[in-house]
Amino acid sequence: MDILKRITELATSPWGQSVPIHVAWFLIWVAGIAGLLFLMVHATYVRYFARAEEFAGSDAPVPAAELPARIPRHSLAARSFHWIMAAAMLTLLITAFMPKLGVQFNWVTYHWIAGTVLTVSIIFHVIHASFWLDFWAIWPDRADVVDAWRRVQRFMGRPVPPPRKFAKYPLENKLYHGAIIATGLSAIGTGVFMMSRVRTIFFPRNPYLFSDMTWGLMYVLHGLAGIGLIALVMVHVYFAIRPEKLDITKSMVFGTMRREFYLKHYDPQRWAVEIPPSGSSRTDREI
Repeated sequence: MDILKRITELATSPWGQSVPIHVAWFLIWVAGIAGLLFLMVHATYVRYFARAEEFAGSDAPVPAAELPARIPRHSLAARSFHWIMAAAMLTLLITAFMPKLGVQFNWVTYHWIAGTVLTVSIIFHVIHASFWLDFWAIWPDRADVVDAWRRVQRFMGRPVPPPRKFAKYPLENKLYHGAIIATGLSAIGTGVFMMSRVRTIFFPRNPYLFSDMTWGLMYVLHGLAGIGLIALVMVHVYFAIRPEKLDITKSMVFGTMRREFYLKHYDPQRWAVEIPPSGSSRTDREI
């Protein structure tokens, strides 16, 4: 209960009950500073202490020359979802926290509209990933855990075999995806109920749907999820603009990545690439 008091602001209900009304806003600065410290530590480590990448050998199922010059990675639907979600999430963060930092504007309408767009995009993504994509490709598996443990042991100087090259999504991408799911669903789940407290086009306003305590806890969870997203977005943007990650970032724009980057970092046995029909010419594959 002491922790709850530290991270929330309390008020007294008409019945004399002390209830939380929202998260303590100093946590915005905590999230921002924590995200910035992570960026600084990681950039310093990569610049001065990181070793060159070393991977265990893997036999490609097809010769490298048979692979297309541009390796397909993200479909148009997946890329559209990503950028719509990104725009909605940034709008939500701006409309939620800028007023708390002193920038005043009529933010409520923009906030619930952006929340609706985010919710619809997430529903689309779940359906799309379940039926048209490899649903399990983004979830950690045993190979990820074994390779991560090898990296830890090699970092500590122990003589262990090098890890294998990555699957389509490395473990750090999968863990980040899990963190986004936890925070995003927390924000969406609470936000849907909180929309009943404002006037929208979806249902009549009903601020008495829950008790004061339940509403307060819901606002706290919603705020904590939003503040967590500040740090997560900072980390995501940081890695997206790092030079060694630009091929991955560009693939979210154009849908493909260079064959050389694929062969250097990814295991063809863990991420198999579809080979163009044998009748297509080399020129066709280079386009």
